[in-house]
Formats: sequence, C-alpha cells, structure tokens
Amino acid sequence: FLILSKKIIHIIRHGETAFNKTGRIQGQGIDAPLNDKGRRQGAAFFQIYKTQKFDKIYISALKRTKESVIHFLNKGVPYESLLGLNEISWGHQEGTIFTPETKKNHQDVLNSWKKGDYDRIIPGGESPNQVMVRQREAFAYIMQQENESEILICMHGRAMRILLSWLLYDSLSKMESFKHTNMCRYQVNYDGDHFSLVTSNDTRHLAKISKKQN
Repeated sequence: FLILSKKIIHIIRHGETAFNKTGRIQGQGIDAPLNDKGRRQGAAFFQIYKTQKFDKIYISALKRTKESVIHFLNKGVPYESLLGLNEISWGHQEGTIFTPETKKNHQDVLNSWKKGDYDRIIPGGESPNQVMVRQREAFAYIMQQENESEILICMHGRAMRILLSWLLYDSLSKMESFKHTNMCRYQVNYDGDHFSLVTSNDTRHLAKISKKQN
C-alpha cells in the first residue's frame, strides 16, 4: 500500500480485564471493560509516556482499548477507532472458561496455524488470514495519514501477533514469536522504505504495579 512518510509506531496491548484474569477467551465478541488492575496499568503507562508527542492514537472498536489510553484522550490527544484493529473472533469459544475439551479444540487450531494453515478457524470465528485482510486495510489508512510522525496503537493480543508478523515478515509464520502481556509495548519504526522492530514486549512502565494486586 502507498505510504507517504516516515513514522514511529508504538503498539500496545490493552490493560487487564476480568476475562484475562480468569483465563476466559474474549475475542472481538466480548466487549469487556478493564478491571482495577487494568486501569492501574493504563495509568502507569500514561505516567511514563505522557510527555511523548503522539500525533494520534488509534484504537479498536472495543472499549478495553479506549479505556487503556483514556488519560491521553483526556489530555486532548486526537484518536480514531478502527474496526480493522479489533481482536480476532474466537467464535463459539468467546466468553467460555476452558474445559479439557475446549482447551484441546483451541490448541488444535493453534497447532494448525503453527503448521501454516492460516485459513483454519474456531467454529464461528475468524482465521488469521481474514484478520490480516482487515488489518491491511486499516494499516494502509493509518500509514497514509500525513502529519502523524509518531503514533500509538492500542489493540489486542492475537491481533498484535498477526499484525507484527505480516508487517515485519510479510508472512504469518512468525505470529507465535511475538510474546505479549497486558499493557505491553512494541515499537516499530518506518524509515520511508522498511519497517523495523525496535522494542518487543516492553513492560518496564508496569514495574511499580505489584503482582499481588488484583
């Protein structure tokens, strides 16, 4: 896609929700808010990056991404919500607690992806290839915006893995290499010709949040 200028791109995963804490699958069909820890994570990220000159913030259409960057929005940083940044749809597994059977079915799908079957879906859900198509459209839009030299994108775990894999490697084969935790930060720079990975799964801004807190 056509890209007009160099960019510094910070990509973060949203803060913790009750679904994250209890190990339930969210996907794009569960629009859960942040829990108390998630809000503390968002505040901790803001404390470290509040002086960063973000020209724009891009979020998904799910409230957990907006709530994660709310302090920046309250400060007046412009933002835009894009459906293409939504989490993958996990179909019939969304909102469920893992049982041995559902965990096995879930792992079977993940194993198929590791073997290169990026069209495989959990029943009722999306495939990585389908997510990539909508991400490419959203990212083309983002990259074509002028006067946005440094941006922040808040999105979701599996969607981040898909985005970083095709963006940096033009393939989905590296999805599993992009580890993530709630409110982690990746940084990708675009020099006018290539995308390069600068920072991976950075959580230093969360150092003051006790793991014992909920």
